[in-house]
Amino acid sequence: SCESSAAELRQRGHEPRFITGDVSRYDDVKRMVSTAREWLGRIDVLFNNAGILVEGTVEQVSEEAWDRIMDTNVKGVFLMCKEVVPLMLSQGGGAIVNNASCSGLVGDRNAIAYNTSKGAVVLMTKCLALDYAQKNIRANCVCPGEIDTPMFRQEARARNKPVEEYRKELCECHPIGRLGVPEEVANAVLFLASDDASFITGTAFSVDGGYTCQ
Repeated sequence: SCESSAAELRQRGHEPRFITGDVSRYDDVKRMVSTAREWLGRIDVLFNNAGILVEGTVEQVSEEAWDRIMDTNVKGVFLMCKEVVPLMLSQGGGAIVNNASCSGLVGDRNAIAYNTSKGAVVLMTKCLALDYAQKNIRANCVCPGEIDTPMFRQEARARNKPVEEYRKELCECHPIGRLGVPEEVANAVLFLASDDASFITGTAFSVDGGYTCQ
């Protein structure tokens, strides 16, 4: 949760702040961005990380579930960028990193809604990169494979499989032979947001243990 993450950061000597809101609601997005700017004075990096999972085929996914995942995974990224990009332009630049997925690069069974939403994030990122490349705003996305997070456990429950059995299945799908950990994705995000990546924009940066090489 936000509270536990903030507590952990405080123990490490940082001063985190967090704001709750629904990224699919523009009023919430405006409030969150305005508050962040108030606190920080400027916004140099935007990391769009909100996402949900919906499983099923085109026959199984309801219209309501489709709209819900598109609202969070796609519209949320769009609205956050819509509100932050003008601030970055006024500041002379910035870096945007969107959390997509290796599922946005390939097809999967029983994943029409999730993969479609993440594919949209990949292409939105490329459009942002082209629109603002000459205005000193870089846009990239990370495309994680299976990461050991609560979403992985949600997938196991949705498939009525014990977590460890499902873990073994997924490990076998990744050439590297294991799941990723959140810190590995975080390191990729930090790199893409940093000046070390100053000549990188519009890329879909895979952090997937070789999954999309196959």
